[in-house]
Amino acid sequence: MDVASPTRAAAPEPRPAKPARPLLRWGVHAGWVVLLALATELRVGRFGFHPSDQGFILAQAWRVLHGEVPHADIISARPLGSAVLHVVDYALPMPLFFGSSFLSMIEIIVATIAFATLVTRRRVLDWGPGMTAMVAAASLINLNAFPLMAWHTVDGIALTACGAWALDAGLGGDRALARRGGLVLLGCAVFVKQSFALAAVIGVLWLLLHPATRAGALRTARWWRRLVLDLLSLGAPGLAYVAWVSLGGGFAEMVEQLTGGVPAYGQRLLGLWLEDPEVLTRAPMRELGFFAAIAVVLLAVRLPGDRLGAAGRAASWVLVLAGAAAVVWTVVDGRFTGSSRWADVLWWIVAVSVPVNAAVTRKVPWAGLLVLATGFMTSLSWGNDTPTLLTGTLALTALLLLSHLVPPRPRLARRWVTATAGLTAVAVCGWVVVARHDQAAYLDLGHDRLTADLGDVSPKMAGIRTNPSTFTFVRQIRDCLAQFPAAKTAILPDSTFAYPAFGLRNPFPLEWPLPLEIVGDAPERMLAKADDLNRDGGYLVLFETDSIRMLATGGPVPESIPVDTPVFDYLGLEKAIQARLTGRAITCGSFVGKYAP
Repeated sequence: MDVASPTRAAAPEPRPAKPARPLLRWGVHAGWVVLLALATELRVGRFGFHPSDQGFILAQAWRVLHGEVPHADIISARPLGSAVLHVVDYALPMPLFFGSSFLSMIEIIVATIAFATLVTRRRVLDWGPGMTAMVAAASLINLNAFPLMAWHTVDGIALTACGAWALDAGLGGDRALARRGGLVLLGCAVFVKQSFALAAVIGVLWLLLHPATRAGALRTARWWRRLVLDLLSLGAPGLAYVAWVSLGGGFAEMVEQLTGGVPAYGQRLLGLWLEDPEVLTRAPMRELGFFAAIAVVLLAVRLPGDRLGAAGRAASWVLVLAGAAAVVWTVVDGRFTGSSRWADVLWWIVAVSVPVNAAVTRKVPWAGLLVLATGFMTSLSWGNDTPTLLTGTLALTALLLLSHLVPPRPRLARRWVTATAGLTAVAVCGWVVVARHDQAAYLDLGHDRLTADLGDVSPKMAGIRTNPSTFTFVRQIRDCLAQFPAAKTAILPDSTFAYPAFGLRNPFPLEWPLPLEIVGDAPERMLAKADDLNRDGGYLVLFETDSIRMLATGGPVPESIPVDTPVFDYLGLEKAIQARLTGRAITCGSFVGKYAP
């Protein structure tokens, strides 16, 4: 089993080396990444806003920035690695929410590049314009209809991809810094979300099975010292996180919170058709059956090698093109929506491609297995249990694995042909992404109804456009803060964005008390904090009186309500907190609250 790059056939005579200009080429690649991310943010990411999860990670990062300790001061069902990473969002020279979305698109693009580099076994600097454009198109497909925002799944994908990329480059070139840096990134992936724990296992296997490691297995002391340092690099993020939490007095709480959530097993992905096999006859599942049939025939044609002659070579090309058409049509049939399960179909197509590629090439496609593993880890989610954020990479990986199966052929396509095809793919994918987001932004309205700029309410939200109802909701929070100033302020249950947007210090240990987020002793700690507020004073707690989902439909937001209006909650916790607080009952806009100056 080989992990290293395949050996290239030596040329009969060495050609004169051309000026590489690596800095210029790196600059060109960095430039298109930044330009694509900025264009996507300007045209897609900043349109549409929902006050709940689009500020969740930023709110946790705001706490970390002010010295709060995960699990001791911040209740979380996941490790808070993403909160630590997104502290950097506050240092970007642009409005906070705009910059955070821009940085998330950078993560998506760079992760797509990393996976493509591993699958193709080619350095980025060796890519032509056609390959570069295809990767850019895959990045846009990875975004699909997902909102651009700081999110732990995006972080986990990026850390896994970039960690494996750096690790592979370090092992292949015997560069300790790259190798150990990659291991550190894989170790960090574990601490953005438990589902990415497999990234550490991947790191260990990649390290131990790589030929560069096995070749030095007999170097006793030096080899063991290197291996120990490598494994310490992988474990360093975890050791640092546990030490930080433990020194802050939250070790027991960390264990209780991280093991107390509802588990996710990826059952919908792995059992795609088991409950109802007939779904394989309906879009987009039918492409999986079509692709599997093509793969079986292609395997029969390619296993004999070139013994089938010209007929075998022609049949191979026809079958590969048919398989590519099935991959492309799966993306088309998916229509960039999460409900159609097109990402699951693409994952299974890659799962078919990997063994077929291995059987024909006599070599395990480790990068394909990495993509499969990352897709599985991505699907381990409560709300989006499908590898939708990896769809572009899954499609590109399937196409690349297929392309490795065709017999050797002369290079017929000119660079301008591949460049034109790639740019066409970018244009089409960009148009579809824009159209999908324009039709209905995430938990918001269509593009033509996003007429309000939230920068008029808070400078940190400059450039973010939403519908008038959501704008009114956010403006009312600002007005309430001005009318009832307090050192400690909370908005319950669904307005996580408000803490970083208005610079608020949330006295409660939980930003977003959704049922699945309430782990460990969260209810008791929330109520105990209400008692502390009663004792110390200086607080404002606002309660929403309607489901925040109403904002996504542009529903009316009243400018005033009676003080006895019932509050909205999920499990009775908000009502219990309201009853426990002894401050003055107030009303402000569409909120009721308790206030003790």
